[in-house]
Amino acid sequence: MFALNSVSLDDVRDAAGRIAGHVVGTPLIESLISGHTVWLKAECLQTGHAFKLRGATNRLLQLTEAERQGGVVAFSSGNHAQGVAIAAKRLGIRAIIVMPADAPRVKVAATQSHGADIVFYDRRTESREDIANELAERRGLVVVPSFDDPAIVAGQGTVGLEILEQMPVATKRIVVPCGGGGLSAGIALACPDAAIAIVEPDGWDDMRRSLKQGEIVPVEDDAPPTLCDALQTPRVSPITFGILRDRGARALTVSDAEVETAIRFAWDKHQLVVEPGGAVALAALLAGKVGVGEATVAVLSGGNIDPDLHAGIVGSA
Repeated sequence: MFALNSVSLDDVRDAAGRIAGHVVGTPLIESLISGHTVWLKAECLQTGHAFKLRGATNRLLQLTEAERQGGVVAFSSGNHAQGVAIAAKRLGIRAIIVMPADAPRVKVAATQSHGADIVFYDRRTESREDIANELAERRGLVVVPSFDDPAIVAGQGTVGLEILEQMPVATKRIVVPCGGGGLSAGIALACPDAAIAIVEPDGWDDMRRSLKQGEIVPVEDDAPPTLCDALQTPRVSPITFGILRDRGARALTVSDAEVETAIRFAWDKHQLVVEPGGAVALAALLAGKVGVGEATVAVLSGGNIDPDLHAGIVGSA
């Protein structure tokens, strides 16, 4: 098991061995942006259509028998919810998921389809952490955070190990969507020689501002609406912040309009369905906010998008 608040490259490698056979290896797809070859890591093709199954599986496989019998509780707008629900169902573990009342219907339905029970909350007035902790105490459940857990970060980092195995040249830069930072922190550990750029939605850039100020700061109270529901994390964790700070990660933001452009690009060029939060890294490349080149990888972290929304975006060009 992990020491408190610590995770290392060795932990990511251990996670890769642990979850082998429980997750699929996703393709690294060659693409062309502004005349340069770039590579798209298609985690939107993962089981559950997001990278979250990796961390959830790594965490649940380390539960004791008594903890498995008691069950787990997680909080998520949808992708971590599905990852935990899928992993729990496979392992015969009861799962309760705390989800915002405005979560996309496609994510709610998918989570329920895997047998998880859902408790809804108002993301503007209620604390999902408090609700999960109260359920855990009252029902004897283990809390499985979406990013504030070393086992989760290590599991997500296996995306980075796959990138290193799949790239035909040495990876120089990896651009990663960032909500709580579990995926970007894990990849930063897995790929120590690559520059890391994290991307958040405009107004939900708590990691960017935290890195700039040298301490964790929350999302501002007047944060605007965003299409990127998967990245609406109010505060990052010491684990993910510390890793990204120490790696000198670059942080930037993209607008909803830039995200829509990326969703259309993924569909038109590669027939990939990518959700808004999963498209922010590609959006940053297309908008010229990150330099492109043959050694650049953009992670497409999820593909759980309402079909009507997707149809409207890809048909609006």
